[in-house]
Amino acid sequence: MTSDPRLIVPLDLETRSDAEAMVACLDEAVSFYKIGLQLFATEGMALAASLKSAGKSVFLDWKLHDIGATVERATAAIVATGTCDLLTVHAEPQVMAAAVRGRGAERSAKILGVTVLTSLSEADLVALGYGLTIPDLVARRIRQAVEAGADGVVASPQEATLARQIGGPDFLVVTPGIRPQGAALDDQARAATPAMALRAGASHLVCGRPITAAAAPRTKALEIIHEMAQA
Repeated sequence: MTSDPRLIVPLDLETRSDAEAMVACLDEAVSFYKIGLQLFATEGMALAASLKSAGKSVFLDWKLHDIGATVERATAAIVATGTCDLLTVHAEPQVMAAAVRGRGAERSAKILGVTVLTSLSEADLVALGYGLTIPDLVARRIRQAVEAGADGVVASPQEATLARQIGGPDFLVVTPGIRPQGAALDDQARAATPAMALRAGASHLVCGRPITAAAAPRTKALEIIHEMAQA
């Protein structure tokens, strides 16, 4: 069994060398990697370039959020490097529209709006001052992503069906919070198994600690790919 391009493994590790060691360990089992904020401030772009040169796909999960002009310029600068297959911004209309403008004609770089973080619960939304349930807020942000011209959203597996219904068949639905059967939830409040998420409408699954913290990461990745095949 080889890699499944729908599986994205986050390289949320201390250093670039740690990340590259994990990539080497996973070998042919994984072809798509996410670089998040932990490496953003150090060697994130250099790591992205290295992964792309090795034939891997790269998800820059940087959740851009600023005034429109800044997001537009930042997106243009990132896309111009040629190191990005997926790029996240916060799912606010002005932010998503600016990122789409910044991306321009370079359609190989896909813009994703982050709807509601998978660590948040209904109680968390109340504490933040929202008067909407999680499904209602996610639905609103999915519609705004479509209107802004974004390519997809990041949403929990529980909202994947909603995202698929609103976004349509070609809309990207990237679901973090993926935990294989029997795994700990860690800080994910709205998690699901790989097969459950795919059946719900996910196009890509983000699965980190169950793989990267495993005693045998490559074996665990292949087990998850096997679970995905059961969807």
